[in-house]
Amino acid sequence: MAKKQGKYESKEKTAARRRLRLPGWLFILAVVVYDELLLHLWTADAVTFPRLGVVLLFALGCGTVLALVTSLLKPRPGKYLAVGMALVLAVLYMMEYFIDDSFQVFMSLTVVAAGAGGVATDFAGTVVNLLRANLWRIALVLAPIAVYALGFRASRRRKSAAPALALAAAAVYALTMLVVWAIPGYADGLTTAFAFDNAVSDYGLNVALVMDVVKGGEGASFTETPEPTEPPTQEPTEEATEDSTAGTEAPTEPPVVYEPQVLDIDFAALAAASGSNLASIHQYVASLTPSMTNEYTGLFAGKNLILITAEAFTGAVIDPELTPTLYRLANEGIRFTDYYQPMWGAGTTGGEYSNVVGLVPGSGSCMKEATQQDLFLTIGNQLQDLGYTSAAFHNNSYTYYDRHKTHTLLGYDKFIGMGNGMEEGVKGVWPQSDQEMFDFTITDYLDAQPFSLYYMTVSGHSAYSTGGNAMSRKNYDAVAHLDRSEAIKCYIAANLELEYAMASLVSQLEAAGIADDTVIVISSDHYPYGLDESDTWGTSASYLSELFGEKCDSRFVRDRNTLIIWSGSIEDQDIVVDAPTYSLDILPTLSNLFGVEYDSRLLVGRDVFSDTAPLVFWPDYSWKTDKGTYDSSSRTFTPNEGVTVDEDYAKRISAQVGNRLTYSKAVQTYDYFNDVVKALAE
Repeated sequence: MAKKQGKYESKEKTAARRRLRLPGWLFILAVVVYDELLLHLWTADAVTFPRLGVVLLFALGCGTVLALVTSLLKPRPGKYLAVGMALVLAVLYMMEYFIDDSFQVFMSLTVVAAGAGGVATDFAGTVVNLLRANLWRIALVLAPIAVYALGFRASRRRKSAAPALALAAAAVYALTMLVVWAIPGYADGLTTAFAFDNAVSDYGLNVALVMDVVKGGEGASFTETPEPTEPPTQEPTEEATEDSTAGTEAPTEPPVVYEPQVLDIDFAALAAASGSNLASIHQYVASLTPSMTNEYTGLFAGKNLILITAEAFTGAVIDPELTPTLYRLANEGIRFTDYYQPMWGAGTTGGEYSNVVGLVPGSGSCMKEATQQDLFLTIGNQLQDLGYTSAAFHNNSYTYYDRHKTHTLLGYDKFIGMGNGMEEGVKGVWPQSDQEMFDFTITDYLDAQPFSLYYMTVSGHSAYSTGGNAMSRKNYDAVAHLDRSEAIKCYIAANLELEYAMASLVSQLEAAGIADDTVIVISSDHYPYGLDESDTWGTSASYLSELFGEKCDSRFVRDRNTLIIWSGSIEDQDIVVDAPTYSLDILPTLSNLFGVEYDSRLLVGRDVFSDTAPLVFWPDYSWKTDKGTYDSSSRTFTPNEGVTVDEDYAKRISAQVGNRLTYSKAVQTYDYFNDVVKALAE
């Protein structure tokens, strides 16, 4: 028996000796380049040089650094470490691929961590389908690891490779930075214009992960820009310029005097008394020009407010015959002809945050982080302070995104979702009915005026099919006749539930005689990414161009949407806003319309009725003004037809965008509003 066992062991050792030798440091170096190349090929709209060259050079540099770490160990432990690191990298690269496939954007680890729990529970079936559809990609990423772990031996210890690898890493990074700096504007993404999504595409995931940590640890640093520091001078009214003797025959109305939208705060004094980071924020706010009150200030003072963030809603579904109520609200209220909801990179909670808080969302936990300070400027808190009855509602899980912990801090007396009361009036299907939610909740408030209500809907959620979407299935007969693709018909059918909800809501408001005393505001959370080509949502092609009626080849088309601000009291006033506007403009605009006291310098957006210049921007530093658009991916500014700007215009606006992104992040990082509230109290 012993002889046979020895013979068996001898064969095993002989087989092991026949396996090829490969040092762990060389394997991990190759794996980093391999993984980065796959991610780029799978996600890039087009593989271009020098972008691919920069991505591979950075990957080579990262691989060399990891190889250096591995080379410091003995051969066998070095192999084990290399295999372990390769497995971690495989998870990270596949995870980012799945995220990009689902949401058309790369997300930092903090964003992913914030939403991971909800995805694992509420969308487990979708995750399983995604994994099943991409087994070949997973196999392609894992294959080299399995082959190396099982088919190769650790190399014999010879002369240490560490010195050579250290020199190689330094040389590769030096060469890479020379290439980056040689391309005009390409280095901005590593310095003044870092955005995680752009960084993955331009430099590679390895660089984006490191830069996200580095940028996260930076203090509040603002770029000096030639923004005006004084409010614009009020032009005298026609009555005021007339000869004073001409007014003796009949009394004239006194000229209208508009005032700056500010609170009684000396930001310069606060800066002098604060630590460096808070001082930087105070100085930045002090440098800004406040907007002025205007003819629309207080238009809705004392009225009820129903604020709605509509899941994956877009104005493309609005039709006078198919959605008559939404058509009425969009066209007989305040009409916005150039409105955007940027894809902020934090999913639904990012869009919700921009609508309600009025700042750029920084992560998937932005709302939870924000409510650690006093969000006194939200319209919910402003109206709650005026004695409004208030409540917030959602027709999906009440704990998703920790809404049960955050939404009462946004200015609402209570928050009700599925699991803490909403299930009493809303069926437990997926997605749940918006109409059922509104019918179940609104009757409690019709006699509790003035009221301030907030709704986060869910009926428009992807995926869009009669098999997997209860709202598409419920309303399909209404769209079956349309000459559209199946995916588009199912998307419209899902959004019909919002139409039916609004029809019921307006009918009840009118029956109660308070339609003229109520304001309805609707904005989406993000574009319908479930219609983009994606294994996650089961779409084999992008249907967005069909939905929008034009080629969806840029964020300026993809994120264009509709903002609804309606009240029965303004249906005959024909109020139109033609300038570019976006979700960050909602809060300052509502603050002005409801006549509440606020400081316009503390919000990133603008009151659209003010004289402040319009500026819409994206987290990747792209932007749009009334003079043109700037695409950060191509680093080009395109002026509007017939418009001429000075040569520094694009640089100046880009600096302002950078400051507003920095400000939004700094407010969160340093709980800035707590300092402001303290100053107001004193």
